[in-house]
Amino acid sequence: MTTMIVILGLACVAWAMAAGLRAIGYCQKHGESVNVAFLGLEMVRCLGRYRTLSRAESGHVGPLFYHYVIPINVALLMALTLLLVHVL
Repeated sequence: MTTMIVILGLACVAWAMAAGLRAIGYCQKHGESVNVAFLGLEMVRCLGRYRTLSRAESGHVGPLFYHYVIPINVALLMALTLLLVHVL
C-alpha cells in the first residue's frame, strides 16, 4: 500500500513538472524571459503568465495549467495520506 502511494505521488510530481516545463516553453515563445537558475520559481511564475496569455489568446485557460494544478494537488494528497498511514 505504501509503495503504491509513493509511486502515485512521484508520478503526479513528474506529470506536473512536465506540464510546468511546457508552460515555460509557451511563455518563452510569447516573449517572456526565463531565469534557468531559479527554474522552480520560474515555473510557478510562468504558469500564472501562461494562464493569462492563453486566456487572452483563446478566451479560456489553456490545458497545461490544469495539467499542473491537478497532479500537484494529488501529489500533496498522497503525501498527506502517506503521513497518516505512518502516524496511525
